[in-house]
Parts: sequence; structure tokens; C-alpha cells
Amino acid sequence: MFPGGGQPNMQQLLKQAQKMQQDLAKAQQELAETKVNGTAGGGLVEATVTGAGELVALTIAPAAVDPEDTETLADLILAAVRDANQAAQKMQSERMGPLTQGLGGGIPGLPF
Repeated sequence: MFPGGGQPNMQQLLKQAQKMQQDLAKAQQELAETKVNGTAGGGLVEATVTGAGELVALTIAPAAVDPEDTETLADLILAAVRDANQAAQKMQSERMGPLTQGLGGGIPGLPF
């Protein structure tokens, strides 16, 4: 319902939509620039991803490298990347959730 049963103020709605668009763009930029880490094997492998989920760094401790057991190293790498991506998804939900709630919980075609 609109106050007095009248029509919505289109100019006001457009301003709100523009502000929401600006807020979303700013939050997406912040996520793309923010880095989060994930680890596995007690810190033997560390993966760094952006808040948008892009893998940007991978650190492997020499102790994790066994030429006779590359499967374990691969598992540690996958676990570290998953851990970092979970942290990135949590950060996305925290930052984008309040902005997208007013849009029915999400925007089609976008990962939040």
C-alpha cells in the first residue's frame, strides 16, 4: 500500500534502485579485492582465494611433498581450496545478503 492510496513516487523508486545498484557494485568490488585463506594438513597447505572465489595463491610446505605419495598432497590441496572457498562464500553471504534480501533473496544470474 502506498500512503494515501496514491501511486508510488517513480523518482524516489529510481533513486532507491540506483543506490541499491551502487551498493551492490561496491560490495562486489570489495569481495573481488578481499582475500581469505584456507588450510589443510595442520597448515601444510594454504590456499588463498578472493571473496569472489578466485584462487590467487597456493603455499605448500616442503614437509607436505612426498614423491612417493602425491595423492595425499593432491587431497591436501583440494581440502585447502575448499576451506578457502567456504570462507569466501560465508563472506559473500555476510556482505551481499543484506543487499539482496530486498530483491527477493537474490538476483538471477549472479552467485548470491
